[in-house]
Amino acid sequence: MTTPNKRRPRSRRANGQGSVYQQKDGRWVGAAYVLQADGTFKRQRLYGKSEAEVNEKLVAIQARSHQGVPAEATGWTVERFLSYWIEHVVTPSRKPKTAQGYEVVVRVHLIPALGKKRLNRLSAVDVRAFIKRFENGCLCCLHGTDTRRPEGDRKCCAVGECCRSVPSARLVQQVHAVLRNALQAAVREELLQRNVAKLVQIAAPHYEVNRGLTVEQGRMLLKAAHDDRLHALYVLALYLGLRRGELLGLQWSDVDLDAQAVTVRRTLQRVGGELRAVTPKTRTSRRTVPLIGLCVEAITAHKERQKLEAENAGTDWTDTDHVFTTTAGTPIEPDNLRRSWYPLRSAIGAEGTRFHDLRHSCVTMLLDLGVPPHIVRDIVGHADIGVTMTIYAHASLDEKREALRKLDERLK
Repeated sequence: MTTPNKRRPRSRRANGQGSVYQQKDGRWVGAAYVLQADGTFKRQRLYGKSEAEVNEKLVAIQARSHQGVPAEATGWTVERFLSYWIEHVVTPSRKPKTAQGYEVVVRVHLIPALGKKRLNRLSAVDVRAFIKRFENGCLCCLHGTDTRRPEGDRKCCAVGECCRSVPSARLVQQVHAVLRNALQAAVREELLQRNVAKLVQIAAPHYEVNRGLTVEQGRMLLKAAHDDRLHALYVLALYLGLRRGELLGLQWSDVDLDAQAVTVRRTLQRVGGELRAVTPKTRTSRRTVPLIGLCVEAITAHKERQKLEAENAGTDWTDTDHVFTTTAGTPIEPDNLRRSWYPLRSAIGAEGTRFHDLRHSCVTMLLDLGVPPHIVRDIVGHADIGVTMTIYAHASLDEKREALRKLDERLK
């Protein structure tokens, strides 16, 4: 009778089949060189209670390797995978601004809290606990310790001084979405069997959509901006609903005054410390829209004004072909547009209104005029008609009263 701890002699296996043997503690081990996520081959060990169990696991992992499917990333930490994901998946395929936003979330929120965990051992419980603590603003708990407390004291502060401000519902949603997208990429590359972040549900944030300026405020804005050097920019924002980056990314080659049309081809963004002209936000954002009435007049006057500015600047002028520029001809920093916008919104009594709300104003006024939603969608470049209608969905009390008055007349 053999004792349980007695190892059986290793049987000779064919080349490429790997090896199977029994340890002193009685467990069976299989080992073979298999494809890894980074494209290399590495010797990987498998464990089981019997020789048959290990053989079965070994055959399965080798079969996947022969088919080009990498072994599950048992040696990867969450930090290692997130870094790999940002560099090799997100950066090459996403817009620069989006990739930058993902990188910030990964570096600031995900890696400090979850980075040291094994990727293949990350569970829904881990993700749920992380989200709960993040929602409460208890970042010291996420990072394992509070730097304001004595070293080694890991007591949870709950709502103590060491907690930072509670994040917004929108930020919580963004952090969860980035983690979910990252783990889904790991599933697609067959590093994981399932996406545990999908198992954790979070409450969707409630958005208040500002419908923008009233018709009267719109008229006041056009009057107040008449002598502003960026008068044409406000006209296009209000008439065509162009986004801030689309306006600042416009070049004269995009404007056809003879055909009275403008083509949106790019958007200006600050990414990685520099201004970049990138493709529009979505496929439908690339569009050609007509210039009519005041739009043609404003753009024509703006072109003449810019010629005078270039002549006055002389050699200090930089010709970038941009429609809207600084007094030196260079592109306008998107955030600097507020220097022009803030005084104008104060002048018309619209404090708190964002520049982006001019886009909402365009949508609302067009729909109020009875323009079909699909036409409005194509003018402003919404990806989906549902976005167009969401802006318009927040009806005023007067609009509701008028609608019910019409129903009352019909029923009478």
